[in-house]
Amino acid sequence: MTERLRVREIDDDEGRRLVRIIRRGAGSVVTWRRAQMVLLSAQGMDAAAIAKVAFTSEDRVRDVIRNFNADGFSSLYPKYKGGRPPKFTLGQRREIKKIAKSKPAEHDLPFSAWSLAKLADFLVAEGVVDDISHEGLRVLLRQEGVTFQRLKTWKAPKDPRYAEKKARVEQLYAIADREAAPQDGDPEIVFCVDEFGPLNLQPRPGRQWAAVSGKGKEPGRAPRPRMRATYTRTAGVRHLFAACELGEDKLYGHIKPRKIRARFLEFCRYLRSLYPLTTRIAIICDNFSPHLTTRKDTRVGTWAMANNVEIAYTPTNSSWLNRIEAQFTALRYFTLDGTDHASHKEQASMIRRYIIWRNNHSYDERLRRIVNRANVA
Repeated sequence: MTERLRVREIDDDEGRRLVRIIRRGAGSVVTWRRAQMVLLSAQGMDAAAIAKVAFTSEDRVRDVIRNFNADGFSSLYPKYKGGRPPKFTLGQRREIKKIAKSKPAEHDLPFSAWSLAKLADFLVAEGVVDDISHEGLRVLLRQEGVTFQRLKTWKAPKDPRYAEKKARVEQLYAIADREAAPQDGDPEIVFCVDEFGPLNLQPRPGRQWAAVSGKGKEPGRAPRPRMRATYTRTAGVRHLFAACELGEDKLYGHIKPRKIRARFLEFCRYLRSLYPLTTRIAIICDNFSPHLTTRKDTRVGTWAMANNVEIAYTPTNSSWLNRIEAQFTALRYFTLDGTDHASHKEQASMIRRYIIWRNNHSYDERLRRIVNRANVA
C-alpha cells in the first residue's frame, strides 16, 4: 500500500502566513482555495476528505499538495501565461530580488530603505540591467513576491518540546478523523477546548440588508438606522468556555464570569460527564495559565489522572493548531456581528441558541465555508 500523500512539515511562521491568506479572504480566490487545501493537509486530512470539503477532485488536491511541497508559497499564486516575452532574464530577476531584499547600508549607501528611484539607479549603476522604469521595477518585484512592508516583531517557537507536542496533537487529530486506530492508552474521544471573550455589552459592527441610499434612494425614505455609541460599560464581561468534539463535530459551550482554573475545571468536568468514565478522552488546549498544572497548583493534572483524561497542550505560540479557533470565527459571524445586546442574559441566550443550531446544521454550506476559511489545524 502506497504512503498517503501529505503536505511537508510546516513551521510556525508558515502556519501563520497560511492563516493570514485564508482569514483575509481578499485577493485571488485561486490562492485562497490552494491555501485551504494545504492547511487541511497540514491538519492531517487525506486527499479524499479535503476534496469533499473544498468541492473539488482528489487529483486536484494532490496536485496542489505536490506543488506546495516542491515550490512552497509561490505555488499558491496563479501565474497566467500570455503576452510578450519577459524583458529580463531569470538571472537578472533573481539578482534584482536579492538586492531589493537587502539593506542599502550593506552596499555602503547612506539610506535605511530602498525607494523605487534609488533601487532602479543602483541596479543600472551596478550593471544588473541596462535600464528599468520605476513602474516596471514595481511590477517585477510584485511578481517575485517582494512588497514594501512595515517592519514587525515576531515570536519564534521557543518550546523545547515543540516537535513532541505538535506530533501528539496531530496524532490525536488522526484518531478523531478515523484515520488512525487508538493504541493502548490513546483516547477514543477528542475535544478541542478554548475560551472566547471577553464578551462585552457593546454595539458590534456588522452588515444587514437596507434600502438604497444616495442618489438612488426613494423620496421620503427614513434615514438608515444607526447603532448607538458606548462610552461606559458598567455591566462587566463574560467568557465563553467552548469545546468541539471532533469525532461527532459537536460544539459545547458554557458562559462564565471569569477565566480562572476553577471555572476551567468545571467545564472539563462537564465534558467528562458526557461519556462513561471507562472511555478515555483527550482535551486539546493552549498554554493559558488556568489550563496548566504548576508546582503551586496541581488541580488540573490531578483531576485528569483521576478521571481517565489526557490533557494535550499545543506548543507555545502555536495556538493555531487548535481546531476550536475556527469555530469562534463562525460564532462571531453568525451571532455577534451587527448586534447590540441589552444584557448578558440576552447575549448568552443567543450564543446558546446558535450552538444548538450549529450542531443541528453542522454541514450547512455557509457555515462550512466560514469554518474552513479560518481553520488551520
